[in-house]
Amino acid sequence: MPLKENLLSIKNTFINPNCLLIAVSKTHPASSIREIYDLGHRDFGENKVQELTDKAAQLPQDIRWHMIGHLQRNKVKYIAPFVFLIHGVDSLKLLQEIDKQAEKNNRIISCLLQVHIAEEESKFGFSEEELMDLIHSEELKALNNIKIIGLMGMATYTENVAKVRKEFAGLKSLFEKLKALDLSGNVDMKELSMGMSGDYLIAQEEGSTMVRIGSAIFGERNYN
Repeated sequence: MPLKENLLSIKNTFINPNCLLIAVSKTHPASSIREIYDLGHRDFGENKVQELTDKAAQLPQDIRWHMIGHLQRNKVKYIAPFVFLIHGVDSLKLLQEIDKQAEKNNRIISCLLQVHIAEEESKFGFSEEELMDLIHSEELKALNNIKIIGLMGMATYTENVAKVRKEFAGLKSLFEKLKALDLSGNVDMKELSMGMSGDYLIAQEEGSTMVRIGSAIFGERNYN
């Protein structure tokens, strides 16, 4: 199915029309992104810094680039000049590096804190206890060039719908708990990034404001 039909097909199934669709273009060429861009779509996600910077250099500057993969501190400087939102922030040290590079570029970079909600050990993210410690820390308050705008989580990769729903519902509950707190000026809990090609409808039912969809739009990934 052509990319246009894939994109429209996905959008037509959305339960929440206000949920932001991030088209995850990893391993797909800039020409495919351009095709989706020409349909009016502006939000694209990549999970590798090298691929993100290469594509950003080839494509229109009004694209909103989302860094959705695990981000190493030594790579932040390459995306700091232009990245729209960093989804997978999983440590204070990474936040401090983003803040440092944002200051160098005279920017405030928006970030989501990644929470570990899945059973797989391979997933990154804060536990609830670690998250609460960070939110209340003086180290976080000292960062002037980042803005934490919400949370991100990845559910267990499983056919068990009830399990996936429970993990998303747990993240939404934590999100609401944080929203109710007296937060520092660089924290504004408004976005909840959860849901991918296989579980985005469950994620929307559980309160997601952003879904990250790749293969359902672009087709299977080419890792060669």
